[in-house]
Amino acid sequence: MSFLGRTIQLVRDLSPDEQRYLYAKTRELKRALAEHDDDAIQALRVDRPDVATYLMFLENSTRTKESFRNAAKFHNLRLNDFSATASSFSKKESITDTVRMLVGYSEQSIFVMRTKLEGTCRWLDRTIGEYNRSRGALPTSFINGGDGRHEHPTQEFLDEFSFLEQLDWDDSHIRIALVGDLYHGRTVHSKVDGLGVFGEVEVDLIAPDDISMPQHYVDAMERRGFRVRAFRSIDEYLAAGPTAPIWYFTRLQLERMGDRLLDRADSLRDAVTFRRDQLDRIGPETRFYHPLPRHQVTPTIPAFLDSLPVNGWEAQSINGYLTRIIELGMVSGGIGADFDGEHTSTPDYPDDFVVEVEARQSRKPEYKIGIKPVENGIVIDHIGRGSTPAEIWSQIETIRNILDLNVVSSHGVYESHGGRGYKGIISLPGRGDLLDQELKMLGASAPGCTLNVIRAGAVERKYRMEMPPRIYDLRGITCKNPDCISHPDHHEPVIQEFVRSGDDLYSCLYCERVHRFDDVW
Repeated sequence: MSFLGRTIQLVRDLSPDEQRYLYAKTRELKRALAEHDDDAIQALRVDRPDVATYLMFLENSTRTKESFRNAAKFHNLRLNDFSATASSFSKKESITDTVRMLVGYSEQSIFVMRTKLEGTCRWLDRTIGEYNRSRGALPTSFINGGDGRHEHPTQEFLDEFSFLEQLDWDDSHIRIALVGDLYHGRTVHSKVDGLGVFGEVEVDLIAPDDISMPQHYVDAMERRGFRVRAFRSIDEYLAAGPTAPIWYFTRLQLERMGDRLLDRADSLRDAVTFRRDQLDRIGPETRFYHPLPRHQVTPTIPAFLDSLPVNGWEAQSINGYLTRIIELGMVSGGIGADFDGEHTSTPDYPDDFVVEVEARQSRKPEYKIGIKPVENGIVIDHIGRGSTPAEIWSQIETIRNILDLNVVSSHGVYESHGGRGYKGIISLPGRGDLLDQELKMLGASAPGCTLNVIRAGAVERKYRMEMPPRIYDLRGITCKNPDCISHPDHHEPVIQEFVRSGDDLYSCLYCERVHRFDDVW
């Protein structure tokens, strides 16, 4: 039962070993079905009518929804088809409250969700998990069936299974071409983590600049050691030399494009649509894949390819049903007893970004309230050092709001010693030491500043604030992605949280949108 109650918001919510286990079990199931081996089939069937499975699709879907519906029927789970148009959502009720209500109706629940709000499964896993623990209930699983432009992990699992089949289960190396709308396509974004089950990875990106892969995904691939090359059209790619044996196409997501790109849709589509005259320039072993469905009028994989050996997308589609059978079996607790690999570990966020440093035992006449030196109190120094005066004033205001410093004090922006730009100072006479939590709040709102504890006119203790590993649950922080579940416009009771992902970069915990430090406030 090592997978019982697990949530799958991202591909990496399953470790590489766990993903390989999923593929091995799917391979067992596919073989058993092909050979009509009833005993082997029954060994992979959970048969748990007490487990409620909710198909909560708040955006249109046929293939993903129907494959999960049939996977739930395979296991004899209690199926609940949640209609968004006839639900409380049409009355502007929150997703959080609706799910909190539904989990009370069953001993164990699984939610398969598709929504335009990115990071929804992560938030629900957190808040409903706390609710379940408080009432001693079994954990609830949330499976992401696609959230906005973010990720589609269950599609990625069926894709990787299909690639492994083509490569005869050799996971030492893969070369793949990603073709189409790489900017809006969540299925290609999931490849950053999904392809990690292979030892060596080469990725050829084929898309015009306007719909090319977002740079932070390219950076993530390169950090993982992938070899990445980019081309602006299929013609440019074919002219460059031998091509990949695996091509993965995506449709142009016109519904997510602005007017500027819609006006250029025909030229964008032409760059990533395969033509009949290009057939003799690919190898005989080449297979094309597509998450389906194709566009009815202008498919990037035209219908003339359907009957040719290059067609890998039909078998790929069937694999979606099979991999989702195993996924539901795993999170319901019925499959996984024989797993002996490494699980995904919980991230460890070090808590040492507030560092006490040596305090010089001397009077500090520059620490003043007005023109009077601070005899006893605290002084926050070096706020925003090196920034513009306007940026420093903004950071001073942030600190005062976060720490609720509505007290007798002084603050200002001054030139740093030696003419090295500007810095901000807040002087708080009579103020005792900050509590540990307040120190962390200060560090989260103003990394790089120092806190001086003044006693009898001398610095008694000194703390330096470094960049924190995460910033969370503070007034004034918000993800700037309007499609994130945590964005205030959606009125969900989400606790904002950001995780450090670079020198001064932070990723939203839910949608993974990368922000510069100053942008989270």
